[in-house]
Amino acid sequence: MEHSPLSKKAGNVPYTIFKKLFHTLIAMCNRPTRLALNLDKDLLVIDATMITVGENRLPWALYHGKRSGVKLHVAYTPSTGMPLQVEETRARKHDGPIGPSLNHRDSILVEDRAYFKIQRIDSFLAEEQSFVIRMKENVKIVRPTSLKNLHREDSRVTRDITCHLGSAQVRSKQRHRVVFFRDDYGNEIRVVTDLRTVDADTMAAIYREHWQIESFFRWIKQYLNIPTLFGTTPNTVFNQLYAALITHLLLRWLYQRTSKGEVIETLSFISFTRHFLAQNLPIDWLSEMAASLKRWRQSHGTNMLNDKYSIGVDYSSCFAGLFYMQTRR
Repeated sequence: MEHSPLSKKAGNVPYTIFKKLFHTLIAMCNRPTRLALNLDKDLLVIDATMITVGENRLPWALYHGKRSGVKLHVAYTPSTGMPLQVEETRARKHDGPIGPSLNHRDSILVEDRAYFKIQRIDSFLAEEQSFVIRMKENVKIVRPTSLKNLHREDSRVTRDITCHLGSAQVRSKQRHRVVFFRDDYGNEIRVVTDLRTVDADTMAAIYREHWQIESFFRWIKQYLNIPTLFGTTPNTVFNQLYAALITHLLLRWLYQRTSKGEVIETLSFISFTRHFLAQNLPIDWLSEMAASLKRWRQSHGTNMLNDKYSIGVDYSSCFAGLFYMQTRR
């Protein structure tokens, strides 16, 4: 497909249609499975990523210097490898104000320092919103009390306390639990949480799940192919972003259904994506994918999937066509 007609069509269609389609597909595909952390709730990682280009490419979205860009604010479920919710803004928009729109009371929010605010964590306690948020290094610890929890010999946890947070001018009304631990490079990380019955080592493991969203962001940027934008208007750019997100969602859904079936060779999602794009999946994967899609069609009714798509290579080509739109050089 040539970029000219695609750009024209993408500019005319409100991007909110693609956004609504994306979130509709999420509701169909996103079925969390409990992680092996013995938690009562699923984890929900909140973070944002910027996609920048030259200032002349997107004059309506100037960032700083000679760059312009947009930002995706994402609520991501590590247990499925899929986003749960996405909001789009211009790159200058700070992460903090968007955070409340991504909150989900049924989940444990896992967030980085950009989302830390003393008033916010106090309100989370009142709202019974579970959270694990990395603290900024300059936040003062006031009247700490150590928790007597046993750690493993190989534990990276260095401290586990409850305390008030902040200065005399801005101080938390509630006492909060703070867990100190070291990352792979020896850097100290401090996370504040409302979880009082979860051991400190599990708290560190929960926060490490935050890094999964970085892999998702790298995937989007690698395969979105920003140098080849279909257009430069807000509608066109956001349509392309949501088309890329839909592509990721469908590929992840297809990968998960196929990988749980009768396949001999083990493939990572990245490897599956590369084989899928080249249309040279191993025969056991291709066969299981066809069988899985057939079962899905039968369970949802034939109207859910038009019979003109044969189960197998042609259906794979249909997905690959959408994917190709995002990766074309």
